[in-house]
Amino acid sequence: MSKTKSKRQAEETENRSSYLSTDAQKQYGITINDLEKLMQTRGHEGMEVLQNLYEGIHGIGKKLNTNLVTGLNDDPNDLTNRRQIFGRNEIPPKPPKAFLRLMFEAIQDVTLIILIICAVISFGLSFYHPDSDLFEAELRPSEANVEWIEGAAIIVAVVVVVLATSFNDWSKERQFRGLQLKIESDQKFNVRRNNVIQQIPVKDIVVGDICQIKYGDLLPADGIVVQSNDLKVDESSLTGESDLIKKHESKDPFLLSGTHIMEGSGKMLVLAVGEHSQTGLIFKLLGATRDDGGGEKKSDTNKVGT
Repeated sequence: MSKTKSKRQAEETENRSSYLSTDAQKQYGITINDLEKLMQTRGHEGMEVLQNLYEGIHGIGKKLNTNLVTGLNDDPNDLTNRRQIFGRNEIPPKPPKAFLRLMFEAIQDVTLIILIICAVISFGLSFYHPDSDLFEAELRPSEANVEWIEGAAIIVAVVVVVLATSFNDWSKERQFRGLQLKIESDQKFNVRRNNVIQQIPVKDIVVGDICQIKYGDLLPADGIVVQSNDLKVDESSLTGESDLIKKHESKDPFLLSGTHIMEGSGKMLVLAVGEHSQTGLIFKLLGATRDDGGGEKKSDTNKVGT
């Protein structure tokens, strides 16, 4: 039953992704998959792809209906449409573990397993009487059988420990998610819209936005440089390379989410957000994100750049 449900969800996800790609192709002339593939290129190879397929930075900006100088128009309908087609700048986490699942994990403790075995043995022995003792038992006055109490006490102790451990884990997970959500809601980034620099929540950044980047920023999305002032980036969090990478619009303009701006400043055209960014794709490969279709997601998520 669960396999059938998972298969059906996978088919729905594939159909939705196909629909969104078709819709994006009609409205913008470029799809989510195209943007993902573009952001997976580097250096000279990436510049060739950018020039040959999209006519450079200005060409891809034109496809996304973005003014590289003034940014988007800040039209609510346009922003909502972009979120529906290209996704939100959020990485949906796995759903929290159910309380029964936490109980099952708690009971895997070796000590508790040994105690349960001892309780079962104690129960069995409490109701077992050898035949040789029957005659003597008949001569002795009848007494209530209280030998089972020891086994019951062990079981009660195990249940109490399991419930306490499970509740503690469940409570800590809820507190952690609440704290993480609060931190994420307070994160803001500089974006240029209507030629005005605005500080907006990271989750509200959409594909096509022009972000103002500077020294010390943690990039919240994937994009390409449209203006660079001696821009250098630390990509060690994704590539493992400790050397700073110089970024320029004419040479290696690709910027990845989760990397740090270490020197300079500039402007970035956002091309991929949320689970479609390089950080989101890594989260998917690691199984650290909820596996259900693209597009707009509910809240309680991990934003890129946390």
